[in-house]
Amino acid sequence: MDQPLLTRDRSALPAQAEGLNAYVGEDGVAVLEFARPHRRNAVTLAIWQALPKVLDQLAEQQGVRALLLTGAGNTFSAGADIAELAEVYGDPQRAADYHAVNVAAEEALAAFPHPTLAVVHGACVGGGCQLAVACDLRFAAEDARLGITPAKLGVVYPAVPTLRLARLVGPARAKYLLFSGELVRGRDALPLGLVERVLPDVELDAAALEFARLLTNRSTQTIGAVKAALAVPAERAAEALEPWVRRSQEAPDVREGLSAFLEGRPARF
Repeated sequence: MDQPLLTRDRSALPAQAEGLNAYVGEDGVAVLEFARPHRRNAVTLAIWQALPKVLDQLAEQQGVRALLLTGAGNTFSAGADIAELAEVYGDPQRAADYHAVNVAAEEALAAFPHPTLAVVHGACVGGGCQLAVACDLRFAAEDARLGITPAKLGVVYPAVPTLRLARLVGPARAKYLLFSGELVRGRDALPLGLVERVLPDVELDAAALEFARLLTNRSTQTIGAVKAALAVPAERAAEALEPWVRRSQEAPDVREGLSAFLEGRPARF
């Protein structure tokens, strides 16, 4: 069987948890893949626990400048492993500890220093959608199914992902998704603001990879500053940007960008 496009010609990092694969490539694009297709890539506690460490490892890889998050078997992720969740909810402290681990993984993904793009095929549900929302951007297949379903389980969705979803789609649309727990198709997720691009399933991976490669040719200084400003409340954005502004006055990015523009060539950041 042919290697999937997103992981083709990439080197695998040592596995930190069963069902979670990480790859790096010479094009500057890293790929993080949920790999439990027999369970629709349901996220186990071990995967939640491993995510911050794996993300740190990818961030430290020389040359990595963008990250794609995807799932094996043409499915993004059906969410948390429900059998495991049922066991955890037998004890209040275990349930609290589980959600703390879950939120720590989400926040580690949101804090990744380079652009992150969720590549959504098939089901992107519950904890899977939580992680997709934590990415900077989301590209989805037309027939993908996205939703956050705690209202179907009686689970109280944690504050961090609730607020992150509301910042992405707005409070009313967040309520629509969280109150109902209904799944929306990729083509319907676009007007909701839940995804940024929708493509036919067969075109999705190539489009996502092309865009990620484009981002590797943009200024890490500019991108890092944007991420820093948008990661904090509006009243703290100027403070968050200040160190980036100071560095920009000394770093070569601006000089290179302006020279490239005047010379009619691509910038080499």
